[in-house]
Amino acid sequence: MVRHFLLSALGSFLLPATLATASAQSCHKSSPAHTVALVELYTSEGCSSCPPADNFLRDLAHQSAASDLNAQQLVPLALHVDYWDYIGWKDRFANPVFTARQRWLSALATSHTIYTPELFVGGRAQPNWQRDSRAAIRQINATPAVAHIALSLAPLDAAGLPIDVSASGPAGAQLFLALFENALTSDVRMGENSGVRLRHDYVVREWVGPFVLSQNGVALHRTLSVPAASQRTSLGVAAFIQSPSGAILQALALPSCS
Repeated sequence: MVRHFLLSALGSFLLPATLATASAQSCHKSSPAHTVALVELYTSEGCSSCPPADNFLRDLAHQSAASDLNAQQLVPLALHVDYWDYIGWKDRFANPVFTARQRWLSALATSHTIYTPELFVGGRAQPNWQRDSRAAIRQINATPAVAHIALSLAPLDAAGLPIDVSASGPAGAQLFLALFENALTSDVRMGENSGVRLRHDYVVREWVGPFVLSQNGVALHRTLSVPAASQRTSLGVAAFIQSPSGAILQALALPSCS
């Protein structure tokens, strides 16, 4: 059952963690000439309606010869919210920052509630996400990009994952960075999903920004904290540029170097 909640409060970032095994190779990627769709799923391990949406996000972004979408078309992110934790199961991936972002996006659409699962494409809510998301992604892809992103990932070290990012676009737009992780599982022991093993992909583990673009854009070097148990091959970094009105101007994702 989908649950609706009153908008909730701002919170803090996930605590930094430690290292995983280092790679010997750096990797680079730049955004294309068209606009890539950012797909944000607001989800929770405490919500019985969320596992089908988690599976939908995974299938939507699945990279294979049979897939009708690819990494040049969308950047998927799963943002776990914290307002389900009260029912007895604390979602280890939940972050009140994500709840605050969901609240902000909903307020832009003049909505007074937030709920899970809720999916946004390009900053706009998709109430009928199973039916409409692919068409929304392709509509965004048909738009020439007005912003550009370049990402470079260095090997993991003891401090975390070093990245360099440069971004250009309309002055006043904002750049965000997200460390995401795939192939995560949780054995839920309480709450609505009690007794279920949940599988998660594209889970945001660290969220950084915003960085406001000047007329010359922005260039950053950051080291992202990596959770201690994370596998290097399951990590990736996403970057996106957002207008003050919430529209996503460009997005880019780069898996950790193999």
